[in-house]
This record gives sequence, C-alpha cells and structure tokens, in this order.
Amino acid sequence: MKTIVHVVGARPNYMKIAPLMEALKPAPGIRQILVNTGQHYDEAMSKGFLRELSLPVPDRNLEVGSASQAVQTARVMIGFEDVCLADRPDLVVVVGDVNSTMAASLVAAKLLIPIAHVEAGLRSFDRTMPEEINRIVTDRLADLLLTPSADGNENLTSEGVPPEKIHLVGNIMIDTLLRHLPMATLARIQDRVPVRDRAYGVLTLHRPSNVDDPKTLRQILQAIATIARQLPVVFPVHPRTRERLNTFGVDELLANVIVTEPLGYIDFLSLTSHARVVLSDSGGLQEESTALGIPCLTLRENTERPVTVTHGTNCVVGTTTEAILTSFADAMAREHHPHRPPLWDGHTAGRIATVLTEFLAS
Repeated sequence: MKTIVHVVGARPNYMKIAPLMEALKPAPGIRQILVNTGQHYDEAMSKGFLRELSLPVPDRNLEVGSASQAVQTARVMIGFEDVCLADRPDLVVVVGDVNSTMAASLVAAKLLIPIAHVEAGLRSFDRTMPEEINRIVTDRLADLLLTPSADGNENLTSEGVPPEKIHLVGNIMIDTLLRHLPMATLARIQDRVPVRDRAYGVLTLHRPSNVDDPKTLRQILQAIATIARQLPVVFPVHPRTRERLNTFGVDELLANVIVTEPLGYIDFLSLTSHARVVLSDSGGLQEESTALGIPCLTLRENTERPVTVTHGTNCVVGTTTEAILTSFADAMAREHHPHRPPLWDGHTAGRIATVLTEFLAS
C-alpha cells in the first residue's frame, strides 16, 4: 500500500486537488490523505460547500490561520511535519503557489519524501509577488513537475530541470470548471444579481499590489466607474478588499456598480460564464475566461499564465485608468475567436494520476 498526502491551503487549491483524488480512486494499492492547512479560512470551505461540489472532506486540518508570510509558513511546516511523521507518505502532492505549497514542499524535501507539484513551471518573472517565490522554491524541490501548458516546460528547462521530471499534463482547473458548468445557469443567481445574459461585466480585486495601494485602487475604480455607465458591472467583494475600500474612502466610485458578497464556486461560475467581459487581477480567472471564451482584462503588469494571452481571451492591461478604458473599448469592439490551449480538455486529472501511479510503481 502506497500513501499519497495531498495538501490544500486555500479554496482554489481544493478545486485542483478534488478531480485528482477522484481520478486516483480506482488505482489499486493507493491510500489518499487530504490535509487542509487552513491558510485561508473560508466559510465556503464548510460542509455545505463540500457537499455541493461532491468534494472530499479533509482528513487533517492544521488550522494555521492568517499571519505574516514567515509566521504562516512556519506554522504550516510545524503542523505538516507532524502529519508526515505520523502517516509516512510515499508521495506528497502540492498544488498552485500559496504559502502552504512551499511550506509543505520544504518539509517533505527535508524528510526525503518525493514531491509532485501540480501547476508547475508558471512564472511571472516578478519577484515582488510572494507567489513567484513560492513557485520557484517548490519547483526546485519537486520530483515530479506537472505543467499546465508548454511555457511551463520551457521555463523549467531553462532553469536546468532534468526533462524526465517534467510532464505536460494540462490545466486541472478546467476539469473542475467543465464538470460543473452545466449547473452554472444565470437563473441561479438572478434573484441576487439582476443582469441579462452577455450584458454585464464582472470585476474581482484581491491582490495586495492593487488593493493596498490607495492610488492604484483609485485608478482602477475610476475606470470601473466609467465602464459601469456603459455596461453594468458586478463586483463580488473579497473581505480584505472591502476593508481597504472603507479605509481609503473610495466607496463613492462604486455608486453605479452592483456590489455583492463573495459567491460560492458554482454561483460565481454562473456569474462569470454568462458575462460579456471580466476585469480581474486573479490568475485563475485568466484561465477560466480562456476556457469559456470570454474576454478578460487582467489588472496587473504581468502574468504567469501567458498562454491565456497567446491562445485565449486574456489581455494584460495594467492598472492605470486610461489603459483600462482603452483596453475595455478594444475588447468590446473586437470579435473573439478563442481556442483552448492544448490539453485544457477536462481530462488532466487522469493524466496526472497515470504519472503518479507509474512513479510510485517504479
């Protein structure tokens, strides 16, 4: 019997691990353990959320909570070391680029436990982003690097990673999206969000570089205020972002914006999949909008997912009012004929399961 320990630290991690655990169920001789570090406490990670999406319940909850980068990483390492010593895994699977990803990888590497990194090889080439440091460290330590797109392979190869460690498997988030898309009807949310199909935009903001800088936040919201006079804009507000809106006194710029509480996964997919355009600083939304064929304006100076620009609907527009408005006008005027990147087909979990079982067998 071989033991695989999967690590999640935030809801997006969960959406990547869930299809993989499902794909590994039929594999003989494999025991799976799910560890939730609790890096991001989220009401949506309650039993209702798990039941709605048929997701596995965590076997271990470390409950590390929010803290500074160093404190949070240390708490994950302390708790995860106990898990590894108790369960003696043959393989640790980490996903994405949050602090828990890097922390669990450090623990596993020092205990000589092999590591598989799902979503390996992504690079923004901007080390001011904490996620970039987490990606680089995790990929240096991992034994199996499971990439979502060809640019990930190229990045890892240029960094000297042996080719036998790199496996192009596709984007596992698209597995989750395609599985739940039939449930994501606009009628599901219209009692809370009075919009018409393809006749509104969706805004999300959560990155510290955007919401913690009052000048940057004001510039973004000035653009949104102008856009909202032309096209209804729905803004599910992250709690941390809401706090900054109040602190910086920029609420008046949202007078014509439809502001909502954060939405659960299927409700949010219902919102984004019927939108005319998405404006966001989220990495995941760049991917999902590409899969859905919906224009996405990324409110950042760079992206670690360039395939969403070259193959999809994404445009990296920056954070100035003028640049956002110019890109919005272009997006509204152009016809979009996107195609999904190779292997973004809803079957990534099965390919990863094959790589993992072959690795354990050898």
